[in-house]
Amino acid sequence: MFTIGDFARHGRVSVRMLRHYDATGLLRPAHVDPASGYRYYTAAQLARLNRVIALKDLGFTLRQVQLILDEKVTTEELRAMLRLRRAELEAAMTAAAARLAQVEARLRSIESEGQMPSSDVVLKSLPSVRVAELTGSAPDFDAIGPIIQPLYEELFRRLEAAGIAPSGPGITCYEVAPDGGLLIHAGVEVSAPLGEDDGLRIVDLPPVEQAATIMHRGSMETVLPTVQTLGRWIDANGYRSTGYPREINLACPDDHDEWVTELQEPVIVTDRPRPRGE
Repeated sequence: MFTIGDFARHGRVSVRMLRHYDATGLLRPAHVDPASGYRYYTAAQLARLNRVIALKDLGFTLRQVQLILDEKVTTEELRAMLRLRRAELEAAMTAAAARLAQVEARLRSIESEGQMPSSDVVLKSLPSVRVAELTGSAPDFDAIGPIIQPLYEELFRRLEAAGIAPSGPGITCYEVAPDGGLLIHAGVEVSAPLGEDDGLRIVDLPPVEQAATIMHRGSMETVLPTVQTLGRWIDANGYRSTGYPREINLACPDDHDEWVTELQEPVIVTDRPRPRGE
């Protein structure tokens, strides 16, 4: 048998916690010395302790944990509950990481205001290009991260199954959804007949007479300062944007900091008077 100290060490819990579990009836010692009052536990009780801790981590109160254990939850049922909780925690961590990246992007944009040279912007025309694409939706740009990567993974899986090889870079396009959110078109340049099959569309992106373009180097989580530099250039040079910029994935190595993406924003000459000095 284990002393309470030994049992606490093997269960990776505190002695204080074990005393509390004893007081609430959640985990009684196997034996209490009548003379000294010392508590003793058996190795078999580690199984119940593991369940107590696991259910606590799932968010159950100690009272709920006791009711569940008294109803003899099976190992498989407990495993399913833990898997569900793990998925919830992973989703929460992903969301928190995305929010942190958004905050950092805003901070970088504030810190870099006026520092990124506007000479990096190039005005050019864009030819029509044929792409295979899948479409997803997001409520806003803050939510596109977890959506766009699975879209591209599924896109390349389907193209491989269809025997279609990409003939150019990936091209991501955006448009306003009917509900006010975003439609995300994850595409890649191909040489294949036009058509649609179970959501996979092969379409021709129309030519663009004028687009203001700029290169972004680094992860797309850090793209905000580049996007805003492009926007400032468009406004300062007498143009008006007519849509979201296309994102042309020129280099996508495993190290996201080494990514190279060209932003191509369609523009027209504005008819508003330009301020003096421009």
